[in-house]
Amino acid sequence: MSNIVAVVGRPNVGKSTFFNRLIKRREAIVDAVSGVTRDRHYGKTDWNGKEFSLIDTGGYVVGSDDVFEAEIDKQVELAIDEADAIIFMVDVETGVTGMDEDVANLLRRVDKPVFLVVNKVDNNKRAEDAVEFYSLGLGDYFTIASINGSGTGDLLDAVVAALPEKEEVEEDELPRFAVVGRPNAGKSSFINALIGEERYIVTDIAGTTRDSIDTKYNRFGFEFNLVDTAGIRRKAKVKDDLEFYSVMRSVRAIEHCDVCLVVLDATRGFDGQVQNIFWLAERNRKGIVILVNKWDLVEKDTKTAKEFEQHIRQEIAPFTDVPIIFMSVLNKQRIYKAIETAVEVYKNRTKRIKTSVLNETMLSIIEHQPPPAYKGKFVKIKYVMQLPTPQPQFAFFCNLPQYVKDPYKRFLENKLRDHFDFTGVPVSVYMRKK
Repeated sequence: MSNIVAVVGRPNVGKSTFFNRLIKRREAIVDAVSGVTRDRHYGKTDWNGKEFSLIDTGGYVVGSDDVFEAEIDKQVELAIDEADAIIFMVDVETGVTGMDEDVANLLRRVDKPVFLVVNKVDNNKRAEDAVEFYSLGLGDYFTIASINGSGTGDLLDAVVAALPEKEEVEEDELPRFAVVGRPNAGKSSFINALIGEERYIVTDIAGTTRDSIDTKYNRFGFEFNLVDTAGIRRKAKVKDDLEFYSVMRSVRAIEHCDVCLVVLDATRGFDGQVQNIFWLAERNRKGIVILVNKWDLVEKDTKTAKEFEQHIRQEIAPFTDVPIIFMSVLNKQRIYKAIETAVEVYKNRTKRIKTSVLNETMLSIIEHQPPPAYKGKFVKIKYVMQLPTPQPQFAFFCNLPQYVKDPYKRFLENKLRDHFDFTGVPVSVYMRKK
């Protein structure tokens, strides 16, 4: 399970530039998935062989200046709670501000590694100016320039060295289904309804479930772990419902599961926060089922469900091959259908296709509709295989892999879906040199 590093600080100190720099550096190498930048505030990166999740809190601050301070305090508290290490960024151009001092006060009481980082230091004069940040009482600082990356290497060496070693959790081999979504969408009620006992205290206050809890569950002759991700906090911590928090909590559960059941409240719709969680699951290549809860509260006519579903599919394009189930936990409507669908998605995700069948099917399709010629050169695809990964990934071997563009890869992905049923599962298509 990877560590979480949160980047905190007041607005406009360069957090997002720093974040993008780290994430891009890796994404360019590791996974050129189209549509990756949907959610610009969460990403995975690695340094010296150690992988961690990076969360840029800056993207989550909304509102005018007077609201900023309260928001930032809230985010710093959440980061303190959830992250394994914290990067506190300040700006040498403006010097120490009152807001910086507030954040420093919160961080001085923390029992986790905190790195004070002075940004925009790109010459000697500025390096001298940085000395005033000693006044924050957080000890030594790192000077960097996010814009060109100078100084980030030393900082990352220190961060990675300070991250706690994650004990390898003893994995039972059971599939893990994580129930994720924004607070009060009905996650705990859903699990209670399935288990038939009040394991989780369900209240109307966002903020009851504290940690993700696993429950062994057996149905349809299939055994698995249900993980409730506690999109929420204990009462002492309940502040305004915060996107940053939901996403941060979901990160751990999603990285660690096989199928995500994304629960949303029908009365609120498929809003930005739910979309963030959806793309988080998609980017981690997990199986996904979308559960529209509280459907009993929506005024309906014959077209309502169809229109609601179309809207969701528009938002999640191009990955539209995802099951959407309308349910009411309160009335126990379709809750078992939700689990049955998750089991099917799990089976789709772990499906292996024989190489002979794959080639027979795909090569005849490719023959009828080959990749378009590029710069007068013709791409010839000779052979296909499924890679030995936990989720479906396919390598197509050809003479000129660099000339096969995204639209054709999507065409191949759609054909794989048509013939082999990968509903609910992201499929990766790679072109390799024969």
